[in-house]
Amino acid sequence: MGEDPKLEVVGSAGDGHIALARIAQLNPDIVTLDVEMPVMNGLETLAQIRKLYPKLPVIMFSTLTERGASATLDALALGASDYATKPSNTGSPAVAIESVRHELIPKIKGLCAARAPRKPVAMPAAQPAPPRPRIPGRSRIDIVAIGTSTGGPNALAELFPGIPKDFPVPVVTVQHMPPIFTKLLAERLASRSAIRVEEGIADEELAPGRAWIAPGNFHMVVKRVGARRRLGLNQDPPQNSCRPAVDVLFRSVAAAYGPNVLGVVMTGMGADGVRGSQAIREAGGEVIVQDEASSVVWGMPGLVHEAGQDDGVYPLHQLASEITRRVLESRAPKVNASAHATAVLEPPQR
Repeated sequence: MGEDPKLEVVGSAGDGHIALARIAQLNPDIVTLDVEMPVMNGLETLAQIRKLYPKLPVIMFSTLTERGASATLDALALGASDYATKPSNTGSPAVAIESVRHELIPKIKGLCAARAPRKPVAMPAAQPAPPRPRIPGRSRIDIVAIGTSTGGPNALAELFPGIPKDFPVPVVTVQHMPPIFTKLLAERLASRSAIRVEEGIADEELAPGRAWIAPGNFHMVVKRVGARRRLGLNQDPPQNSCRPAVDVLFRSVAAAYGPNVLGVVMTGMGADGVRGSQAIREAGGEVIVQDEASSVVWGMPGLVHEAGQDDGVYPLHQLASEITRRVLESRAPKVNASAHATAVLEPPQR
């Protein structure tokens, strides 16, 4: 990181106790913590940081193992802002360092930028096209597609328990995470949700009241097979430097379901989801996004909103109820108002 002129390492510590003392002395903009540390481990240190410095961004390092993935999810639940994985079996220290730098530097810059106050800027002459007009209830929603990244595991942990057990449509989700992590995330979401949540499996048929999380290192798509829709997995090149990618899932859902789609873009760094949201809306579907105040990073939802490709902005605590409301209202039987009025106005039989 020392090679990046915008970053400065102001201190280091060999254990959690020293780290806490250094934070008080140096007042850093961001902290990176290893899960495995002597004296006071990373999770214990993180818990103390959150008590003393609730807004200080923290990135956790862990191994790409089931144990490391579990510890990372624990860290995120304790308030870690993001995580990075340690490279393994690279065969070269230089390659390992470059791998860490490639993953870590964008996350440091993104979290620090999200924390900085916004500066007023002159509005450009050309404005993004406003969302095209919608007719409420115009299209029935047959699937919900969700995309998220930084801050997503905690956001999904709040959203999924709010979806009712009898939810009438399937839910497909991309959370930017590596292998192993996505499987454990699905298991944790399933343990606290009324609907069934699992990692995506190739060729599985979509069904109401069930949700799937895209597995790490695979794009997840929805494909039409006759009158049915099934999941597909592939390892096509990353998009937006991501695999799985939100754009890939969203485009496939728009192709498979046409206008009968509700897309949801939640907290996350980067631009993944903008083009996919456009594809959903061009097919006649709807897209809603998480608001800036409740997002860890308002990159993905913010860019969808700035591009004019959303139909509403909602805080995290309202997303589950808004998703449920839109789905149920779109599928409710339509009342023929004119026929009802005629029946009421008919004179009584003599």
